[in-house]
Amino acid sequence: MKNYIALLRGINVGGHKKIKMANLRTALSDLGLKNVATYIQSGNVFFTSEEKNINKLEQDIHNIILSNFGFEVPVLITTTEALQTVLDDCPFDEEVKQNSYFILLYNTPSTDLVKEFSGISHPNETVIIREKCIYFYSSVGYGKAKFNNRFFEKKLKINSTARNYKTMLYLTTFH
Repeated sequence: MKNYIALLRGINVGGHKKIKMANLRTALSDLGLKNVATYIQSGNVFFTSEEKNINKLEQDIHNIILSNFGFEVPVLITTTEALQTVLDDCPFDEEVKQNSYFILLYNTPSTDLVKEFSGISHPNETVIIREKCIYFYSSVGYGKAKFNNRFFEKKLKINSTARNYKTMLYLTTFH
């Protein structure tokens, strides 16, 4: 059995794509996942599985959410080790890091699109794009920032899901 974390994109945000965590845990357990647990309402699911094919797990979870809850939700499967690497590789100093957002990428963005994006900036906002993560800091807070997850997805033509530092730290403790 291997430990995994499923990060669900855009559930329970602004009253859209509402899923009760108890119902989600039941659906995923019925799928055959073991030790299913959730953290907060925004789509962080811990589980264990014998399945080693991450793409299959992502598709299976996507399909069970669609069939049980009636809407599409992008699913990113990762591990505590991978998330710890994202935290460890954060280019910001500790104070900025603790107030940053980590926009986890489902795919690596194309070099051309990253170059094109590099010409866009906003005051009080710092963006560093890496292969698996966009490190994002806004001194005015995420809610008032010009950049956001949807903006990055549109410009880089990728799926992504954002987590704050506190959530990332918690997710790295799952064993």
